[in-house]
Amino acid sequence: MSSVTESIDVDVPVHTAYNQWTQFESFPHFMSGVESITQITETRNHWKTKIAGVEREFDTEITEQHPDERVAWKSVDGKDHAGVVTFHRIADDKTKVTVQMDWETEGLVEKVGAAVGADDRQIKADLKRFKEFIESRGAETGAWRGDVTPPK
Repeated sequence: MSSVTESIDVDVPVHTAYNQWTQFESFPHFMSGVESITQITETRNHWKTKIAGVEREFDTEITEQHPDERVAWKSVDGKDHAGVVTFHRIADDKTKVTVQMDWETEGLVEKVGAAVGADDRQIKADLKRFKEFIESRGAETGAWRGDVTPPK
């Protein structure tokens, strides 16, 4: 199992960072390798990715979501993938965004990538692009402020 945790400070209020993160269909603007995300229901998304020439499609389910605090997800269709993003208020106009992802590597390319730290660099670069995306706009493209309680 591979795991990555990365953080970045963004110069927007916590609600702005959180609101933008809930706009999953905007992820291709700042996440390299993500070709598209289609929101199927309030808690289910269909992903199409192409990373290092490897194309994948999978569905994820939001397992926990609390406005301005966290969004957690897991894959639901065989691809062993889960994660959480948390939002921490640093100041009125500054937020720390932390992403933690865990996944089962498949195939030689993914195993080598994880071993040499390519995944860590990828997440760090994606967070930098998120920072540029949200700060350059100055506002979110939308919001979903629903609350999802984790299953018992």
